[in-house]
Amino acid sequence: MEKVSLKKNSSLAKVVGTIVSIVGALVVTLYHGPIIFAASQPTVYLPQSLSPPPSSPSTANWVIGGCLLALEYTLIAISYIIQTHIMREYPSEFALALSHNVCVSISCAFVSIFAEKNNPKAWIMRSSIMLICIVATGMVNSTGYVVESWTVRHKGPLFLAMFRPLAILTAVVLGAIFLGDSLYLGSAIGGTLISIGFYTVMWGKAKEEKADIDTHHVASSSHSKRVPLLMNYAAEKQV
Repeated sequence: MEKVSLKKNSSLAKVVGTIVSIVGALVVTLYHGPIIFAASQPTVYLPQSLSPPPSSPSTANWVIGGCLLALEYTLIAISYIIQTHIMREYPSEFALALSHNVCVSISCAFVSIFAEKNNPKAWIMRSSIMLICIVATGMVNSTGYVVESWTVRHKGPLFLAMFRPLAILTAVVLGAIFLGDSLYLGSAIGGTLISIGFYTVMWGKAKEEKADIDTHHVASSSHSKRVPLLMNYAAEKQV
């Protein structure tokens, strides 16, 4: 787990970097500003039957969606901490990913049955691309969970959590390149803040790891210097 000491530059860098990344994510989400890159035709073809034009959401839906997103990321942060404790006791990424996927599949099945109990057509595969998307999502999510488990085992939950704001910046850039989305000033400012915060945290983590390695080397070298004295004392005592 992470240790915070504001007297150390590394801990201060992690705290400041985390705050800057959160501010950057909020700027990307809440502030648009003027367009700095106009939308063009998307390079990826999306069938019209699978992507109908969305209706304009109401203010209440925005509030509910924002609250659900806040709850989601709070639970994700808690899951990283729990994942770290599990990996300490049972360090097997694939077994943990299998248990996670089984639990998620059962939970989603119950929720889907309850949500679509009056709509049996929702279970019909209308095209082969829907099946491909489901299989690809399962494979990518399973691989991602194995990678996440390995990361929290070796680097800790903070290292993994810092990639969440970076994913927002990645989505904005890829949307502008492949989907023809407009790039706004708020996205550029927020992306810059996210990048600065991310690399600040990484710098703090690297400095802490280097300090731990130096401390370990000093402790091991001092121990090796004391061993001959203890051996001599034991030999003299036997004589």
